[in-house]
Amino acid sequence: MNPEIVPIHRGWSIREDGMLFVRTEGILETMVKAPLILAGLIIVTVVMPFQTSFSSTRNLELIIYSDGSTHVSTQIDVDPLEPDFELNLFGKSIDNFVAVGDAGFLLSEEIVEDKAIIDTLGSSSITINYDIHDLISKEGRVWTFSFDSPSNYTLLMPKNSVIVGMSGLPDNMELVDEQTKLDLSAGLSEINYIFAPINLTTHKPTISSESSLNYVNAAVIGGSIIAAITGIILILKRKQSKSSPLIIQTKPISEKQIETKSIDTETIFNFRPEMREDDKKIVKFISDNGGQVLESELRKKFLQPRTTMWRAVKRLERLGVIEIDKKDLQNLVKLKKDLEEEK
Repeated sequence: MNPEIVPIHRGWSIREDGMLFVRTEGILETMVKAPLILAGLIIVTVVMPFQTSFSSTRNLELIIYSDGSTHVSTQIDVDPLEPDFELNLFGKSIDNFVAVGDAGFLLSEEIVEDKAIIDTLGSSSITINYDIHDLISKEGRVWTFSFDSPSNYTLLMPKNSVIVGMSGLPDNMELVDEQTKLDLSAGLSEINYIFAPINLTTHKPTISSESSLNYVNAAVIGGSIIAAITGIILILKRKQSKSSPLIIQTKPISEKQIETKSIDTETIFNFRPEMREDDKKIVKFISDNGGQVLESELRKKFLQPRTTMWRAVKRLERLGVIEIDKKDLQNLVKLKKDLEEEK
């Protein structure tokens, strides 16, 4: 008689009618684990690209210029194993873009609308500088700075500017070289400011009583000498007029001399107190040359490349100080004579 061997590890059994039954122990646990495993795989798949393109902003500094442009300076930590880094810019009107790696080398870049694709060359930190014209707007005398920052940042206001409104309080405020410096938090900030007129009377030198007395004595003595000389000249002229008619020759005044006398650079500077110092030098040079020069003459005078000088000329045109005409396929830059202060 052969003993019947029944396996105890099997999870199924056969009935006498031939039907197969499978035990359900562990099926519920397997059904619960399967979605969790699938979700974990999806999370790993999604997170991996973010890890390879990881970046963090170390610092962000903004400087507002008097012509309405803003200089952006930022340092960003990037993944040195990635050959390219894509940076979101704060607008589309970008000038003077420069990216420098942690070894001090200039990095090549390609700007497409509001994005910059930078070759990292193995750098773990990139310093980026550029000028932007999309953060400032103007209505009348009021300028408005509007910026939605992804991180905390510092903002340096232009000289002679007065803040007249803010959307929120800054974390810190201080005065640096007569310019207001603000520490602002991440998020949307809006600042309204105007340019205060320059008070010329605040810098008048004080004269002591002793000095003023010396000036009076000198003026009296000098006046007596001038009166005596004038009397002698009148006597000589009268004698000459009796003997022969006095002929006065006048030299014709050129148009360039007339234009030079009619243009007052101090009036222009008071009209636009927010003007840059380098722009004031350009205006002074144009005024000294009769109120109009060719753009090529400006480049030779200030040793500036074509694009840099053209941006300066366009800034002055936006401020209403100069106008640009064409002369023999060249740009003729002329000072405006009918400047009126905006109200």
